[in-house]
Amino acid sequence: MRATRLVLPGAALGAVAALALGGCTATADPGPTPSPSSTTPEAAAPDVALRDLPRDGLAIGVAVAGGGHLAASGYPDPFGSDDAYRAVIAEQFSSLTHENQLKWEFLRPTRDEFRFEGADAVIDFAEENGQQVRGHTLLWHSQNPRWLTTGTFTDDELRALLQEHITTVVGRYAGRIVHWDVANEIFDDDGVLRTEQNPFLARFGTAIVADALRWAHEADPDAVLYLNDFNVEAVGPKSDAYLALAQELLAAGAPLHGFGVQGHLSTQYPFPDDLETNLRRFTDLGLEVAITELDVRVPVDADGRAEPDDVATQVDYYGRAVAACVAVERCTSLTLWGVTDRYSWVPSWSPGEGAATVLDEDLAVKPAFEAVADALRASTP
Repeated sequence: MRATRLVLPGAALGAVAALALGGCTATADPGPTPSPSSTTPEAAAPDVALRDLPRDGLAIGVAVAGGGHLAASGYPDPFGSDDAYRAVIAEQFSSLTHENQLKWEFLRPTRDEFRFEGADAVIDFAEENGQQVRGHTLLWHSQNPRWLTTGTFTDDELRALLQEHITTVVGRYAGRIVHWDVANEIFDDDGVLRTEQNPFLARFGTAIVADALRWAHEADPDAVLYLNDFNVEAVGPKSDAYLALAQELLAAGAPLHGFGVQGHLSTQYPFPDDLETNLRRFTDLGLEVAITELDVRVPVDADGRAEPDDVATQVDYYGRAVAACVAVERCTSLTLWGVTDRYSWVPSWSPGEGAATVLDEDLAVKPAFEAVADALRASTP
């Protein structure tokens, strides 16, 4: 059942489109003390739902904050404690991705223990609000538990561990998770396989990717299975490596269905002008594509403020990224990696950058929100 729309009083979206980084509409949630992003007080909560705007067949998603950098944040888990935040993600999005709750480190703290409570809560919430779920992720080099990365396993044991993990997790959510990022970030920026960082790739090479896809398909034959990575927005060595791997997997009959371009962009680097062209290279293989983790970070000062020129560039990047997905018919999902600067991962991973999402710390609209909305509106007659 769809949640009731949250519309708070304030200026219309058009009035805030010229603001540098949104305004300060106070909320009653117990979140962290926000760093100011604007001195303009009249900014408003969204008065339109992004989920209502795109063409048919395009889900608009968001990563649900929890775990990871938030575990050491000093304030309660956002998804479990911030009612205003929950209302926004219910209102705005038709798809949810677990930010960290399905990663090995969070989900499987010991070899024999699975902790599904955090993942279950997000999926239950999605179903209550008429949202689909994207599963993230099954095979990755990062955020793995120490028992896995430091353990001494034979080849057979390590392979069996991955099969058990995929079978257990995908099987638990069969019919409830639409897409799975099965293999995540398996190449470096030069298109070289991450054998030094990923214990599974180190032992088995890309053959383990084919196995992972097969195991996931056996656990849920209806799930749409993806490869996913960052810095693959443009045509280049890394995206070329994925294109070649996709061709290889498909030729071998592996159940690969999609390719995910994360879309972690920065205004300090040029926009990938050939994003749409690159997406079409994969749809030409018969795959779906998706932008799976979109955010656009900008340089900020100690108070989290950005310069107007950087904000203008951010707005441009958001609009162009969304437009590229919209233009590709088989781009079936577009996910923002967070909706509010209050809970964004960017400041903890990219010092000196931040303000990367479409709502400010107080859930008020920023110009980036309007850019996303405009690009989605353009996708419908």
